[in-house]
Amino acid sequence: MIATISKGNANGIVTAPPSKSMAHRLMICAGLSNETSLIKNVKLSQDVLATVDCLKALGADCKYENEEFSIKGIGSLCKLNSNETSCEKTIVNNIITLPCRECGSTLRFMIPIAMMTGKECLLTGSERLMERPQDVYEDICKNQGITFIKDSEGIRVNGKLSAGRYKVQGNISSQFISGLLFVLPLLDKDSSIELIPPVESRSYIDMTLDALKLFGVNADWENDTTIAIPGGQTYKGRDMEVEGDYSNAAFLEAFNYIGNESNKVTVEGLLKDSRQGDKVYLEYFKELKKGSPVLDIKNCPDLGPVLFTVAAINNGGHFTGTRRLKIKESDRVLAMKTELARFGVEVQDGEDDVIINKSNLQPPKEVLSGHNDHRIVMALSLLLSLTGGQIDEAQAVRKSFPDFFDYMKYLGVEVELDGMD
Repeated sequence: MIATISKGNANGIVTAPPSKSMAHRLMICAGLSNETSLIKNVKLSQDVLATVDCLKALGADCKYENEEFSIKGIGSLCKLNSNETSCEKTIVNNIITLPCRECGSTLRFMIPIAMMTGKECLLTGSERLMERPQDVYEDICKNQGITFIKDSEGIRVNGKLSAGRYKVQGNISSQFISGLLFVLPLLDKDSSIELIPPVESRSYIDMTLDALKLFGVNADWENDTTIAIPGGQTYKGRDMEVEGDYSNAAFLEAFNYIGNESNKVTVEGLLKDSRQGDKVYLEYFKELKKGSPVLDIKNCPDLGPVLFTVAAINNGGHFTGTRRLKIKESDRVLAMKTELARFGVEVQDGEDDVIINKSNLQPPKEVLSGHNDHRIVMALSLLLSLTGGQIDEAQAVRKSFPDFFDYMKYLGVEVELDGMD
C-alpha cells in the first residue's frame, strides 16, 4: 500500500490509542486465569491479534465486541493434558501451533507459556520475526533438558519449565524477563530472576509486575537486580481497562515539534503516573527543540525513529544506546539512515550510537520505503507532512496503530491510500 501525504499542518485534540504493551500483558494474565475477565479499550492491531490467536490456540475463549475482550482463561495450563479443554481442536499430531505473526512481544511472552503445556509447541511467525535472537530461552532449555529447535516452520519447544534461580544479562530485551514472569508464579516452588547489570528497559519489567498484581499474582524486586517470585500462585479473573499508549502518542505529539507553530496537537488519555518508559518522549522532544543534545535511548528503543525525525527537523542530535534498534521489525538505524538521506539529512551510525546532523530538509524525489516497519512508516509520515511525498509499505502501521492515517486526516493532514485491501 502506498500512502500519499500532502504538505499540511496538524491541529486538533485526539485521544491516545490504547497501549499495545499493556494490552498484551493484561490479556495474557486473563488467559492464564481460570475465570472470565473483561479487558476494555483494546484496538485490533496485528500485534494484539497475534496474542489473541495464541491464547485461543491454548484453549482460551476470547470474544471481542465494542473494543472489549471477554476472555475465559485456561488456568494453570494443566487442562491441556485433559480431553475437556477447548484447545484439543488446535492440537494436530500432538503439536500445538502458536501463530505469532510479526510480533516479537507475543513470541517471547509465549515461549515460556509453551514450556508449561507438557506438549510440543510450534511457534510460527514472519521470516523477520524468526530471525530475532532468542538466546536467553535457548540457554534455559539447554540447561533444563527442554527441546528448543529452530527449523523452517518456526521454533519448536517441548518440555516442562522448572522453578529455580534464573540468572540472565540485564541488557537483553525485557520481553524475555516478562515471559518468565508470566509463568514462574504458577510453578510449585519459589523462583527468582537475577539480572546482571546494567539493567535496561526496567520500566517494561515494572509494567509486567503491575499487570501480575492486578490479577492477584505477586512478584517483586528483592533488590535492584533480583526479582523474587513465590510459587504456587493462581491468576484471578479481573475487569481492566487498557491505558493510553505513550509509544504511539509520541508520533502525534511530535507534530508540535516539527515545522512551524501552526501545528497544535493535544493528546489526551495518557496516565501521568504510567510505568511506560516511553513517556520520556516529552522531555526528549523539548531537548531536541532547544539544541543538539546527547540522549540515551537504551530504555526506550521504540522511540528511536520518531526522535531521529524530530532531531532532523530541528538541530540534530546524538543518540546512544541504539544497538537494539538494529534487531527490531527492520534494522531501524539503517532504515532511518536510508530514508533520511532522501530528505538531504546526513546520519552517522556506530555500533551503539547514531548522530543526526543538522540539515536543510529537502522534498524527496522518489517514493520512500516503509521497510515493512510500523514505526518507520509513522516517522516518515511526519516528515512528509512538511514536504509532501509518498511511502510504500504503508500498511505496516496495522501492526500497532491501524488507524494512524485516520488520526492524521482528522488533524488536517491530507492522506490518500492506494492499494488498501
